[in-house]
Amino acid sequence: MTRRELDAAGITDPRLRAAYTRCRQLNARHGRTYFLATRLLPVERRPAVHALYGFARWADDIVDDLTRRLTPVERDRRLRALEGDLANGLRGAGGGEPVVRAVADTADRYAIDHRLFADFLASMRSDLSVTDYPTYADLRAYMHGSAAVIGLQMLPVLGTVVPREEAAPHAAALGVAFQLTNFLRDVGEDLDRGRVYLPADLLAAHGVDRALLEWSRRTGRRDRRIRAALVAAEHLTRGVYREAEPGIALLDPRVRPCIRAARVLYGGILDAIAADDYAVLHRRSVVPRRHRAATAAVGLVHVLGARVRARTAPPPPVAPAPVSGGPTERERCVR
Repeated sequence: MTRRELDAAGITDPRLRAAYTRCRQLNARHGRTYFLATRLLPVERRPAVHALYGFARWADDIVDDLTRRLTPVERDRRLRALEGDLANGLRGAGGGEPVVRAVADTADRYAIDHRLFADFLASMRSDLSVTDYPTYADLRAYMHGSAAVIGLQMLPVLGTVVPREEAAPHAAALGVAFQLTNFLRDVGEDLDRGRVYLPADLLAAHGVDRALLEWSRRTGRRDRRIRAALVAAEHLTRGVYREAEPGIALLDPRVRPCIRAARVLYGGILDAIAADDYAVLHRRSVVPRRHRAATAAVGLVHVLGARVRARTAPPPPVAPAPVSGGPTERERCVR
């Protein structure tokens, strides 16, 4: 399947093919929900999505350091090295890390704004020192770089039937909704790393603070105030999904089944959390495998339908990438 994807995307250089393959492996291993939805994309667009995911995952793993062997100074050094490698890659030097080579090639092929990568890395760097967020506004500022830009990077790859700027707010909102879902699911694991992503003002509205969360995590005991705060966080997240929903109809019809499936699968995580009575401080809520398979099957039916319609009707207009009178994307570097 990897060879078919790379051939369809016109990626022929052996070193570049190896880089994209590495990104696909990262997606398959770590992003099970995301990877499943990606399988519904047109085959030629999958490598670019794998590259975007692979790079984001690589940076995230540096920050989280799941081995717990690196000091904050060492993690910062590695993150800055990755940023320098990316800057070289975006200038056309290829990049040293495979994930950098793949994502730089993707940025060039799809004219992805390089500033989005700079914003992403800025949020990653903040994770080295920022451990909580006083307000939801503070959290949204962080999530611009950590999540919204991922949706914006995806837009040129997916294609739109309207000018890209019209679809952009919805794409950004979907990225934020996905991350809020992860934050809610991973409250306990993030607390073990010293971080609380749920905003303090939301928690305080229900009488919850970090100390109470740590007590519950440590003792395994439940508290009605924590449950109320988690329910509020779920409602907040579902509201962001509603912001994102209209954007699916603005995408190329051939990619809508993929994004719709991702929306349903991530929404299913919220459903699983609720069904688990918001026990996220003590165990991870997961979407049952049969539900994921059923969602993928429905998505496949929609994919096949879209292909049939594409054969019998003129293709919809896809908004072109904006033309700049300045330097090309290949010539720009991360600010």
